[in-house]
Amino acid sequence: MAFGSGRQATGHLTSDEALVEQVCGGDRAAFEELVRRHADRLYAVLLRYTGDAEEAEEATQEAFLRAWRRIEGFEGRSQFFTWLYRIGINEAKRRAERRPGGGRVAAADEGRIERVADERAGPRQQAEQAELREVLEKAILDLPESYRLPLVLRDIEGLSTSEATDVMELKEAAFKSRLHRARMIVREAVDRYLAGGESDSKSKGS
Repeated sequence: MAFGSGRQATGHLTSDEALVEQVCGGDRAAFEELVRRHADRLYAVLLRYTGDAEEAEEATQEAFLRAWRRIEGFEGRSQFFTWLYRIGINEAKRRAERRPGGGRVAAADEGRIERVADERAGPRQQAEQAELREVLEKAILDLPESYRLPLVLRDIEGLSTSEATDVMELKEAAFKSRLHRARMIVREAVDRYLAGGESDSKSKGS
């Protein structure tokens, strides 16, 4: 991220709420600390949401610029990071809508999602793991936006149901319904991949 120095505004850990108060009082270092705390996670959410590293980077930068300009309007009804995530996701949506294709996100093979191989695994295991990751990534990116975002927030980023519903501004029942449907679709894609792998193994062994 290109924002800020990443140094804490004070010598001890300060809550986000206290930092927001300092920012509203004109303390730019406090905002830089908020950036340091949340930039990586926001970028990760937007990367999974868009499937495109450059789009995620630019949306993250713009989200912090918008947050800086709007910080005095933050009323504390939700946590700062859920407010920030809403700004970031809305920015990613706006950018997608301006692209040719009307908001279509990148497919897994078009995006630049980082793949980290398990160095302890052998070459065959690494290849299988990489292939399964691609299946998962494609299944997630192929989800409709209304299903993809609940899955990213809850299952990938580890937000609580309460936090994720705040980000999406959804009732808990609606959120859980979308999350359940998203999980089912992804599971079906993985099951098809695994069933295909078993069929290939049997045919090679016969």
